[in-house]
Amino acid sequence: MPRACVIVLDAVGAGELPDAAEYGDEGSDTLGNVARAVGGLDLPNLEALGLGNVEPLEGCPPQSGAPAVAGRLVERSKGKDTTTGHWELMGVVTPVPFPTYPHGFPDEVIDPFMNRTGRGVLGNKAASGTEIIQELGEEHQATGKWIVYTSADSVFQIAAHEDTVPLEELYDACRTAREILTGRHAVGRVIARPFTGTPGAYARTPNRHDFSLEPRRPNYLSAVRDAGNTVYGVGKIHDIFAGCDIDESSPTKSNVEGITRTIELLQQIDAGLVFVNLVETDMLWGHRNDPVNFHRCLQDFDRRLPDILEALRPGDLLVLTSDHGCDPTTPSTDHSREHALLLAYAAGRNAAGKTHEEGEFADVGATVSSWLGGKQPGRGIPGTPILTP
Repeated sequence: MPRACVIVLDAVGAGELPDAAEYGDEGSDTLGNVARAVGGLDLPNLEALGLGNVEPLEGCPPQSGAPAVAGRLVERSKGKDTTTGHWELMGVVTPVPFPTYPHGFPDEVIDPFMNRTGRGVLGNKAASGTEIIQELGEEHQATGKWIVYTSADSVFQIAAHEDTVPLEELYDACRTAREILTGRHAVGRVIARPFTGTPGAYARTPNRHDFSLEPRRPNYLSAVRDAGNTVYGVGKIHDIFAGCDIDESSPTKSNVEGITRTIELLQQIDAGLVFVNLVETDMLWGHRNDPVNFHRCLQDFDRRLPDILEALRPGDLLVLTSDHGCDPTTPSTDHSREHALLLAYAAGRNAAGKTHEEGEFADVGATVSSWLGGKQPGRGIPGTPILTP
């Protein structure tokens, strides 16, 4: 039975897109700039698979006989966030960007949110999540008011101390915000951002939860399921797709847990798609402008890559890709408008250094659907298979 595994290395962009200047992201190149910042990448297993064939990378030379098809993928959608990127990987293009709120949310959003949740609001501005909890955490604990903030992405983020507001109340408040944020205020994600600690030493916890819009159907995920396959989501995949076309979900609190769960599924299941998001390159290091630990995080994945490859069976498809950039070497702490990396490997085959030229995000979904016997989900849905069974 056919199997496929797609692993999204969150925010590991592969160089600015042609329209990067429109987003203020000229010069962004997450992989390339991290490589330069650390004096060369030390990722021997990814190098052997073909990472150096994606783009020129210091410390990671190209391999003429690499077993994986390598390339960079162009994004059609307008945006540079997690939802937009993941959706387009599965064939859902977002031609109109999700709304953003650089000056905070209007009264028509905030007032009903406060009325329905029974708590006031602090902040209501664009901010760094780690900084705003230090700024407003003590006042939040004293008053019980929500800390509401946004970023350059289309997000409505709600922070609350776990000792001040129970987690379930925070999640309920996010569901309420999700109901309010529709129409012209339909942000891509409402995000619960719980934290703990004491004034001056607050820290976010792994209990984050995303509440996304539902993607349009049909798409390549629905095509895979229509062909009789089970879709297994690992990490925040279930949240990103609002549970649509995700049969079984394994939320995780770390990349280590996500990688371990991926290997377990590949050892256990006989058919279907394992769809994985590994978020720490984005959440912990990209947004904090820390190229050294960004590289270390990639090294952690590199060390486990042989275990993933060993769990594959002959004929399995493995795709490593990304959803946007988050270049930790630029002044910005936001996502960057970049190509997605591509490494596509069919177990038992050797691509002999083949590259996938002028590809786009949806080629990932088209490849997975073709591999698992899915039909083209509909007219106007982009994507060309990179490999065929």
